[in-house]
Amino acid sequence: MAGESAGGGQVATRERGRSQSGGSDTPLQTERGQTSIADAVVTKVAGVAAREVRGVYDLGGGVQRALGSVTQRVGVGDERTQGVSVEVGEREAAVDLTIVVEYGESIPRVSQAVRENVIKRIEGITGLGVTEVNVTINDLYFPGDETPDQPARVQ
Repeated sequence: MAGESAGGGQVATRERGRSQSGGSDTPLQTERGQTSIADAVVTKVAGVAAREVRGVYDLGGGVQRALGSVTQRVGVGDERTQGVSVEVGEREAAVDLTIVVEYGESIPRVSQAVRENVIKRIEGITGLGVTEVNVTINDLYFPGDETPDQPARVQ
């Protein structure tokens, strides 16, 4: 067989091929196989990471939040993916988030904290590098605002 040598076999050929290409071993691609991560996994990680940040009230735009509320009641939707869009490659991911910030919080501080936490969580959990995290502030939440699934209380 081409590439075989006494005592070296195919492993030596693969190692030579890899070293010529600059050493492609990463946590997700090794000589023993490849790990693929679905977009849905990265989407959930990003959504949960964004919600962990102080000052983030909710994710998604008004229409997304209303539809998400209805689909969750029916058992179809997942609030962890609401307001999150990702593009996942073999080694990298890019994230777009739409968030609602609590009134009184610094929007630049919240968006930077979201960006840092999303990058830290995705890279730590998935091993993918994060190329960018774009944050869109869609709304401000004011204490006392009613949501469609929380009717105003009579006092």
